[in-house]
Amino acid sequence: MNAFDALMAHARETQALAQVAGRLGWDQETMMPRGAAPQRGEEMAAMEAVLHARRVDARVADWLAELEGTDLDAPAAAQLRHIRRSHTRASKVPAALAARIARVTSQAQGTWADARGSDDFSAFAPTLEEVIALKREEGQALANGGDVYDAMLSDYEPGTTGAELEAMFGALRPELSALRAAVRDAKAPPTLKGTFDEAAQMKLTRKLARAFGYDMTHGRVDKAVHPFSSGSGLDVRITTRTNPDDPFNCFYSTIHEVGHAAYEQNISRDYLLTPLGEGVSMGVHESQSRIYENQIGRSRAFTGWLFGQMKDTFGDFGIADEDSFYACVNRVSDGYIRTEADELQYNLHVLLRFDLERALMADDLQVADLEAAWNDRFEADFGYPVDKPSNGVLQDVHWSVGLFGYFPTYSLGNVYAGCLHEAMRSALPELDSQLARGDTSAATGWLRDNVQSHGGLYEPREVIARARGAEPSEAPLLAYLKEKFTGIYGL
Repeated sequence: MNAFDALMAHARETQALAQVAGRLGWDQETMMPRGAAPQRGEEMAAMEAVLHARRVDARVADWLAELEGTDLDAPAAAQLRHIRRSHTRASKVPAALAARIARVTSQAQGTWADARGSDDFSAFAPTLEEVIALKREEGQALANGGDVYDAMLSDYEPGTTGAELEAMFGALRPELSALRAAVRDAKAPPTLKGTFDEAAQMKLTRKLARAFGYDMTHGRVDKAVHPFSSGSGLDVRITTRTNPDDPFNCFYSTIHEVGHAAYEQNISRDYLLTPLGEGVSMGVHESQSRIYENQIGRSRAFTGWLFGQMKDTFGDFGIADEDSFYACVNRVSDGYIRTEADELQYNLHVLLRFDLERALMADDLQVADLEAAWNDRFEADFGYPVDKPSNGVLQDVHWSVGLFGYFPTYSLGNVYAGCLHEAMRSALPELDSQLARGDTSAATGWLRDNVQSHGGLYEPREVIARARGAEPSEAPLLAYLKEKFTGIYGL
C-alpha cells in the first residue's frame, strides 16, 4: 500500500471500533441491567485504551509526514485534516488518563441517575468533582498553556472559541428576555389536557420518524430516560420517551433525534467508516435536529397535518382546530427542563449552563457552590425558584459523562438553524403547501443536499456559510422567533 491507502485502512478500522464503543453506550442507556454498570465501566475503559493506542500510533505520524505537501483532491485532503487533528489531540492526552476518564464517566452516569432519582445533589457532588478534575487535567494537556475551555470546546465545535460564543450569546440573551417578557404578559394559548395512551404515542412517533425521512431499515426507535441518537452510516439508532399527560414530549423528542439521525444516514456512502463519515460538529448536528423539530415540525403548515394525525390516533382531545393546535404546540410555558422547553426559552437554559461550566473549568466556581449558583441564575433568568435538584442542577446527564464544552453547541445549532431556515425558505417558496400534507421531503432533501451529504468535508462554519451564502449570524434566528411569537401572541 502507499501511505494514503495504509492510513485510510487504519482510519477505517479505528472508526469501526469507535462504532462498537458507541453501541456499548447505546446499550447502557436502553437495555443494560443496572447492576452491570461497574463491569461496563471496565469494558468502556478497555475500548478507549484500544482506540487511544490506535489514534497515537507512531505509524499515523509517519504516514502523515510522508503525505505532507502531496497534491490530493478535496475529500482526501479533508480526511487528512481530520486524522491529523485527531492524532494531535490524542497524542497530548496520556493513555492512562484517557482510560481513567472513560472508566470514571461510565460509572458516574449511574451515580448521577441515582442522585437524580433521590433528588440529592450531595450524593453526586464527590463524583462530579472527580470528573471535573479529570476533564480539567485533560483540558490542560490539550490547551498546552492556552484556554482550557476552548480546548474542550474544540472537541465539539472546531474553530470556535468561548469568547466568540460569549459575544454571540450576549447578543441573543437580551432580545430573548425582552420577547419572553412580552409573551408572558399576553393571553396564553390553550394547553393540552387529558391522558394519551403511551403505546399509541409510540405508534404515531414511528410514523413521524418515517415522515421526516428516517430510514428504519438502518435504524430503530427505543425508549430511554434521556432521548438521544447513536451511530452513523448504516446503523443509526434513536431513543425517545413517553408521558401519558404530554404526547408532545414524545413526538418532538423523536423529530429532534431524527434530525440527528438523518444527518448521519444521509452522509455520502463514499465516506462510510472514515473521518468524513460523521457529522462535522455538534453545532451543525444540532442545527439539523432543531430545524427538523422547530422550523419544520412546529410550523403552522406541519402542525395542521399533525392535528389530523392526533385526532385519528386519540379521537377528540380538546383542541378545537388547526390554528388553536399550532398555538398550543408553540405555547410558551413556565418549566424547569431544558429538553422540554419551548422554542423561545430554550436558549436561556443553554446560556445558563454555558456560563456555569466555563466557570467550573476556570476554577472560578466550585462544585460545592454549583447548586446554589444554578438556582440563583435560574431564578434571575426565569423569575421563579428551582423546586428540586432533578429540575435543576441534576436534570442533565452531560456533566456526569464529561461533556464539558458540549452545551453551547445547542444554542449555536439554533443560530445555524435560523440561517439555514432563511435560505431554505428562499429556495422552496411552495414549502408550506407540502408540509400541510405531511410531506417534508422538499425540506429534508434541501438539508440533505446542502448540509448532510457533506459529512466532515468542510469545516463547521463553512458548511453553514456555503448553504446560506453568507457567514453565520444570530440575526435570522432572532427575526424568525420575533415574527413567530408576535403572530401567535398578537403582540
